[in-house]
Amino acid sequence: MLRVRSRALAVSLLPAAVAVVLLVGGASGRLTGAGWDAARWAVSGVALVVLLVALVVSAVIVRARPAVTPTVELSESSAPDLYRLVRDLAERLEVPAPSAIALTPDCDSWLEDRSHPAAGSAVVAGGPSVTGAEPLAGGAVAGESIRSGPGAPAPVLVIGSPFLWWMRVAELRAVLAPVVAGTGPAAHPDIAAARRFVRGLDAAVAVTAEPGRGVVRRIALAPLGRISRLLLVACREHITQLERGVAAAASERARAVDYGLRIVAQEQVGLAYAGWDRLLTRVALPAWRMGRWPSRLDAGVVSALTELSRRDRLANEFASRLGERPACDLLEEPGTVDGTISLLAARLFHGGPATPGPDWSPVDWQAYPEEVVDRKWRTEAARLHRVLDALDTVGAGSRHDGTGRDRTPAAGSPTLARVLDHLAAAPVPLTEAPGPDDGRPDEERTDALAAGIAAEAARDEAAAPPAVPVPVGGGREDSGAWAEGPLPVFPIQPPRTGRDLLADHVTAMVCCAAVDTAGAAPGLDWLDGPSLLVGGKRRSDLTGPVLSLVEDGDPVPLRGWLAAVGVRPEKPVRLV
Repeated sequence: MLRVRSRALAVSLLPAAVAVVLLVGGASGRLTGAGWDAARWAVSGVALVVLLVALVVSAVIVRARPAVTPTVELSESSAPDLYRLVRDLAERLEVPAPSAIALTPDCDSWLEDRSHPAAGSAVVAGGPSVTGAEPLAGGAVAGESIRSGPGAPAPVLVIGSPFLWWMRVAELRAVLAPVVAGTGPAAHPDIAAARRFVRGLDAAVAVTAEPGRGVVRRIALAPLGRISRLLLVACREHITQLERGVAAAASERARAVDYGLRIVAQEQVGLAYAGWDRLLTRVALPAWRMGRWPSRLDAGVVSALTELSRRDRLANEFASRLGERPACDLLEEPGTVDGTISLLAARLFHGGPATPGPDWSPVDWQAYPEEVVDRKWRTEAARLHRVLDALDTVGAGSRHDGTGRDRTPAAGSPTLARVLDHLAAAPVPLTEAPGPDDGRPDEERTDALAAGIAAEAARDEAAAPPAVPVPVGGGREDSGAWAEGPLPVFPIQPPRTGRDLLADHVTAMVCCAAVDTAGAAPGLDWLDGPSLLVGGKRRSDLTGPVLSLVEDGDPVPLRGWLAAVGVRPEKPVRLV
C-alpha cells in the first residue's frame, strides 16, 4: 500500500518535475525558441492541474471519515473485571492493551482503529455509552483508558455481546487472545500507515458515492471517485496479504495463552452464532414488526442455546460448563448493558427508532406471548379479513360448490370457515373430464388475496414511524456510522413473497381460532419464535396443513387438524 501511495505521489509530481526542468532550461538559455516556450506553457499548465487534483484527492482522503461499527461503549467503571481481564491478557501476550472496549450485537470480535481525527471519540463513532462519561480522542473515556504511555492510541476492542452471555470467563479469554494479540502489529508504524491509507481511500469512495448530491457536485466528484477506486483496486492484493500476515502473527503469538481451551471455545463460537441467528430471525423480528423490542436479547440467546443443546442431545455435554462463571459477570450491570445492546440490535437489523417511545417500547420475555405473539396473530387475522372485504369475496350472491350447497358463511364475519372456503379449490364432478383450466378461478382468488395482503402489509410498514439517526454526544448526529442511507443497515430477512405472507396470515387466523374456541394459548419457542400451546404443549404440526390449503387449495388436512385440536372454524374470532 505504501508503494502504491508513493507511486501515486510520483505520478502526480512528474509533470511538475518536467515543468521545472523546462523552466530552468529556459532561464539558463539552453532551451530557447518558440517550440520550447510553447512546451513550457503547456507542461506548466498540465502540472498545475495535476497538482491541484492531487491536492484535492489528498485532502479528501485525509479528511474523509472512515467507516466505524455501531457499538455500545463500555467504560472501565461499568466493567472493571472485563478491563482487568483484557489488560492481563495483553501483558501475557506482551502487546499494548486496547484503548477501550465496546460491544456489538454480533457473534464476532475484532480491533477497530478510531484514532482518525474526523472520527472523534469512540462514543460518537459507534453509538451510546453505558455510563455517558466524557470521551477522549481515540475512544478512551476520561480517566479510564486501559493503555498508558506516549504515542497514538491503541485500537478499540469490539466484542460480540452474545459471547459475554453464553461463554464462560475462561472461554472468553481464550477467544479474545488472538484478537488482543493484534494490537502488537497495529502499533507498527508501517502497518498503521498502510491501514490508514486504505481506510482513507475507502472513505473517499464513500464520499463520492453518497446519494442526494446535486448534478454539479456529482460531476465535480466523479474524477475523485475514479482515482480513489483505482488506488483502492491497486491496494486490494497488498492489503489482503498484509491482513493475512497480521492474523497469522497474532495467532502464533496467542498460542502461548490458553491454546488448548481455545480449540474447545471455538465450538461455542459456532453454537453462539447459530443461536443468535435463530433468536433474531424467529423471535426478535416478529416483535420488532409489532413495534416492540425485546429488552434482553443476550439473556435470550442463552435460553435459545440451552434449548438447542437439549434438542440435539448435547445437554449433558454442556451441563458442566454452565456451572462455571459466565463472562457477563464481568460487567457491573449486565441488565443495563443487555438493554442497550438490544435496542442497538433492533436499530441495526430492523431500522427501528433510536430511542424508546409510545410506538417503540421494550417487552420482557415473560410478557412476550401476550404482548407480541397474541397481538401479532390478531393483527394479521384482521388484515386478512380486511383484504377479503376489499376483494368483495362475500357479496350479495353466494358461492356454491359442486353439490349446490352454499359454501359462504355470514357476510364479513371474521371466521376461519370464511378463509377456508375462499382458498379451497372447487371439486371437479366425476362426470366431467379434467381440463387444462380446471381450478384456475381458485388460483386467481388465491393470488389476488396474496397480492392484497402484500400490499396491505407494505402500507402498514410505510405508516410506521421513520427511523432517525442516533443522537450522540453534544447533540450531534452520528452521520458517519449511520450515514444517510436506508435502514436497517443489516436486514436479516429477505423480502417475503405474497404466498409466504398469505401462509403466515392463515396460520395466524388458525391460531386465533384455536385460542378463542379450543382453549389454546400463545407461547414462545426460543428457536422457532411464536408458537401455539394446546394443553400446555407446543403444536409444531400446523405448517403442513396450512401449506396444503394455500398452495394446493386442499382444505382436508387442515380440517382434520382443526377437528383433532377441537377448533370450531364457524365461530367468529376476536380481532385487534
